[in-house]
Amino acid sequence: MATYAIGDIQGCLEPLQCLLKKINFNPAKDKLWLAGDVINRGPDSLATLRLLYKLRDSITLVLGNHDLHFIAVYYGLRKAGKNDTLEPLLLAPDRADLIYWLRQQKLVHHDAQLNFTMVHAGIPPQWSLDDALARASEVETVLQSNSPELLLENMYGNSPARWSDELQGAERLRVITNYFTRMRFCSAQGELELETKESADAAPTGFAPWFSLSGRKMRNHKIIFGHWAALEGQANTKNIYALDTGCVWGGELTALRLEDEVLFSCNCLA
Repeated sequence: MATYAIGDIQGCLEPLQCLLKKINFNPAKDKLWLAGDVINRGPDSLATLRLLYKLRDSITLVLGNHDLHFIAVYYGLRKAGKNDTLEPLLLAPDRADLIYWLRQQKLVHHDAQLNFTMVHAGIPPQWSLDDALARASEVETVLQSNSPELLLENMYGNSPARWSDELQGAERLRVITNYFTRMRFCSAQGELELETKESADAAPTGFAPWFSLSGRKMRNHKIIFGHWAALEGQANTKNIYALDTGCVWGGELTALRLEDEVLFSCNCLA
């Protein structure tokens, strides 16, 4: 039995199939962790999601910004963007089942036995593991409820840019969602800078890659994340594992075997 964490798939079915073959994935005994953004922008979002749904008993998935975007578009609360590849999903006869499954997924996953935590974008410096799991649960509870619109129609926007325990309602849910699914750069106090998407050395003044901040409460925890293709899989920080290696941009799709931290990859065609 082995556990493999895979970075952003984004609807790139062939590289995913290549990677599963390379690791000799056996759903009867192996486990897959997926770091979010499993769909959108790539050529085969529907077939990719159907494959993952078929393997769902062997999968642990944390939602990314593209996954949440798809759910919001499905509910009519957001328009698809010009670069989205969601139409086959939106027209699929099994779309309701796929949406329901996505809505049941997490924003943060922690496995004490394997000593790994997984999130799509990152965990802000001011939060401990317990804080992160509690805040994730707040969003998950709404998304999984009979009224997910309470989250989906209010989750877009860059403010508030910093967490406060006093936040309530839509603003509270929005900043939590932004930390877990959109963050790249933030300040030592956890203020978000959501405009810059370049490499780690492009940090605006007063900001840094979230994982590089020395005062992070989770600096002694092993964290897997995706989202930041410009890193090219290189966070260069102890206990940090960047798995978005830009498959949808013609890079690679990467898997990390958690038991021994060996990396596997398949090339992707742009």
